[in-house]
Amino acid sequence: MNQFTPIYPRTADQHAIAQTTLIRQVYAWMGGGLLVTALLAMVTLSSPAMLNAVFGNRLVFYGLIIAEFGLVIAISAAINRLSEATAMLLFVLYAALNGVTMSVIFAIYTAESITSTFVITATTFGAMSAYGYLTKRDLTGWGSFLFMGLIGIVIASLVNIFTRSSAASWVISALGVIVFTGLTAYDTQKIKAMAAAGAEGRKPAILGALTLYLDFINLFLMLLRLLGSRR
Repeated sequence: MNQFTPIYPRTADQHAIAQTTLIRQVYAWMGGGLLVTALLAMVTLSSPAMLNAVFGNRLVFYGLIIAEFGLVIAISAAINRLSEATAMLLFVLYAALNGVTMSVIFAIYTAESITSTFVITATTFGAMSAYGYLTKRDLTGWGSFLFMGLIGIVIASLVNIFTRSSAASWVISALGVIVFTGLTAYDTQKIKAMAAAGAEGRKPAILGALTLYLDFINLFLMLLRLLGSRR
């Protein structure tokens, strides 16, 4: 029995209600995280002092990036040891920091391309998440393939920081769209399975929300690199 499994057995109706409740909480927290990110991005962009503090000093910028990675690890790896309040706080903090660091895209890309790319991302994400939730096909086999693709994207992106190849950037972004589109369906099915196994409460909801939030944000960034118009 894992931490997210209820102690007392439930009726079929109670189980169905609990499963639906958890899924709704996951998407509610994910949507809330995206809203926090968007708000902090706009606040940062509208404040010359914040922009200078974040992007005028590489140590501050990279410090924020490292802090974001640390928060993802803390939530994902230590979720069993965190209280619900702490898990909620860390998720909101991560979404806020991500908004600060992502504010640069509003300065690089036009508002029209950001809006249109967001709509495309939301539509693609919604379709793939629905597929992952509704399909009877077991998507477990996708896991290793998508993970290897993700590792490849990370390594190629790090190399391209130094080579600055526009062709490589395009290929990385195209592959990223494929990987994160697949991960959206794969992760949704995992969350559904977690709910079906009896997980309940805010902590599994936060963990699921973080997973889908990362899929959405990365899919958006990859599509923006392919479709976005720079100022």
